[in-house]
Amino acid sequence: MADREPSEQSVAELVQRVSQHTATLVRQEIRLAQIELQQKGKRAGIGAGMFGGSGLVALYGAGALIGGLILLLATAVAPWLAAVIVAAALALVAGVLALTGKKQIDRATPPTPERAVKTLAEDVDYVKERARR
Repeated sequence: MADREPSEQSVAELVQRVSQHTATLVRQEIRLAQIELQQKGKRAGIGAGMFGGSGLVALYGAGALIGGLILLLATAVAPWLAAVIVAAALALVAGVLALTGKKQIDRATPPTPERAVKTLAEDVDYVKERARR
């Protein structure tokens, strides 16, 4: 069947060949997509790990900076007082961040699209009104 010229083959044979080639092509494309997604997933995993590592190093850097700030402040006051002052300042910043975050969460809840629900109800009322006329 494959050794004859396409002009010598019947329509059924040609349709069968097209079907076979199409199925092969689809399988190859799916396999290519799988390979590509595996590669991208591996890169994303490596990138996420590196991003997490950078966060950890940044945390250590912040700790060192805080220690340096305590030592700097200790040149003016007692070292224990410098540590207490820095700790109080950090607690204040944490409190402000927590309150700000809570306000944002309160604004985001409940997670229903209130404006969309309201306009949808208005649209339904409009359609009902038009249908009555």
